[in-house]
Amino acid sequence: MRIILILLLFTLPVLPVLAVEHPGTDEFVQRAVTEYGLPEQQVRDLLANAEYKQSIVDAISRPAEGKPWHEYRPIFLTDKRINEGIDFWMENRELIAAASQQYGVDEEIIVAIIGVETFYGRITGNYRTIDALVTLGFYYPTNLASDRSPFFSSELMQFIQLASEEGLPAAKVTGSYAGAMGMGQFMPSSYREYAVDFDGDGSRDLWRSTPDVVGSVANYLHRHGWQAGQPVVRRALASGEAAFDEISTRNFTPTLTVAQWQEKGFTSSADLPPELPAAVMKLVEEDRNTYWLTFRNFYVITRYNRSPRYAMAVYELSQEIKKGMETL
Repeated sequence: MRIILILLLFTLPVLPVLAVEHPGTDEFVQRAVTEYGLPEQQVRDLLANAEYKQSIVDAISRPAEGKPWHEYRPIFLTDKRINEGIDFWMENRELIAAASQQYGVDEEIIVAIIGVETFYGRITGNYRTIDALVTLGFYYPTNLASDRSPFFSSELMQFIQLASEEGLPAAKVTGSYAGAMGMGQFMPSSYREYAVDFDGDGSRDLWRSTPDVVGSVANYLHRHGWQAGQPVVRRALASGEAAFDEISTRNFTPTLTVAQWQEKGFTSSADLPPELPAAVMKLVEEDRNTYWLTFRNFYVITRYNRSPRYAMAVYELSQEIKKGMETL
């Protein structure tokens, strides 16, 4: 009898997994139809095909950006990432120069963004984008400090529109656990708004077209106000009486001038114009804190990713790659 049962287990036909209606599906579909004019059945079928992924919830609950600087920096500032950045720049030198000239963005920053995001296209993510956005839009963990489900629900709506506009197979597109896609890890709304057809083939392909990727990253930074050749950060010395309570933690918009920050106890390089707008950032090192004046270009990098540690990693990687290029 036992042998018969075992044989039955291996010979019975495998039944398809029944589609699950995610909580909030009806409201989402109604918005898709009434506000965006999307076909109801197409949206329902796409959502029904999406799967909840516990690994996505786990990942969003412990992002790398939550690490202190002394643990975060070694992830991105490695000899391998620096050397491959030099190789990427060399292989695409004319392309990167063209994008830099057209959009007014320093070449090393373009390279470093791609390096930090996907290791120059090597690691673009294996999650289906539809799974990532449905999981975070409909099942965002309630134990986190803020509820970002509206953001991911909005990105899901953007993704469905993007797939239609660009002819993407919405059920097959892959990316990060947060729904970012391609070599530059653009969220759907950013893809729709900032991606460019830099190779002129009639489509914006951020997976396979290096020209489109380079041009799109440059355009993103340009549209957010990058100032070519201008400073990003400078180390600052803090006096014991410095205004530590005025240090930026989330919004790095420069609000005071270098001279005003000096009056508040943060002194930096003498060659900085006193009237230059700046903010102040603290980084947690292993045995101390360090303080930095941050400028408009630093703020622009935080538009790509809000974490100041991310922006600092991009900047430091860019400088190491640039230094390596200058020795060739």
